[in-house]
Formats: sequence, structure tokens, C-alpha cells
Amino acid sequence: MKHTISVLLEDKPGALARIATMFARRGFNIDSLAVGPTERPGVSCITLRVDAEHHSLEQIEKQIHKLVNVLRVTELAPDEAVERELLLLRVGAAPERRAELVSTAEAFKARVVDLGPDTVTFELTGTPEELEAFQELARPYGIKELVRTGRVGIARASARKAPRLSAIN
Repeated sequence: MKHTISVLLEDKPGALARIATMFARRGFNIDSLAVGPTERPGVSCITLRVDAEHHSLEQIEKQIHKLVNVLRVTELAPDEAVERELLLLRVGAAPERRAELVSTAEAFKARVVDLGPDTVTFELTGTPEELEAFQELARPYGIKELVRTGRVGIARASARKAPRLSAIN
């Protein structure tokens, strides 16, 4: 089963490597990984997407908590979190087919971020399912290049309250 884990940690050299190594040593593949700063200077958030049984996930969370620099580990339950990814997609588009392609992109709220003589580059933010649907509709045009960020997420305001970071320090 796929799980999304959010890890708040001190922004120190080697912190990400220790977390990734812990997963590798235990034979877990990380499907998605995103790292970025938080609202608090010196604190980063790592969002990981892993395939693990519930019991294994509990063990992983306990082991992550033991790592140096980790402040908090939270599983983002699908019904209690907002999760998104970013897609940049360069598609072959002859001038006579661009209007059709741009119209399809507008239905997904994708933005044109670059225009070449025979390509169009789109930016789209959404759920992984939305990005995959757009990819499939763009495929017949000829995908030239595609990159996606890892999934990021945050607990919904209506979900149970997570402990405040300041209460941990």
C-alpha cells in the first residue's frame, strides 16, 4: 500500500542522505521524494511516497524519529491531506495543431511557459492522477521531454491537529 510521509527536520548537511539510506537498507523503494524549506528558518520538510504495509510503516516512522536532526514524522492520510505535484511537459506541436493542444491544456488549467518553433512547454500543478491524465492526452502530439516533482502534501485544516513544531523544540 502507498503511503505519504512528511518529515520535518533541521536543515543540516547529510540529513536527507541519512533518511534515504535508512529506506534503502531496509529494502523500501521511495516512489517520490520532495524536499524544501518550511516557514521556519533552518527547518526543511521532506515528503516521501513509499509502498509499505501498515506494520512496516510504523517501524519506519519509529526509526526515522531516532535519526539525528528529525523533529517530527507524520503520515499524510489521503482523506486528511492535500497532496500535489508539478509537471513540466514539452510536447511537439506544429503551428496548425497548437490551438487544439492549448485548448486541451486549458481544460486542465495548465499554463504555457515556453513556445518554440515546433514545441510547446506546459506547467501543470495537480494531483498525480490529473497529471497522468494530461500526459495521456498530450502523448499523441509527441512528448519530447517530461519532468515531475515529487509529491508534496500538507494536512487539511479540518483534519486532526498535528503537534506544533515549536512544542517539540
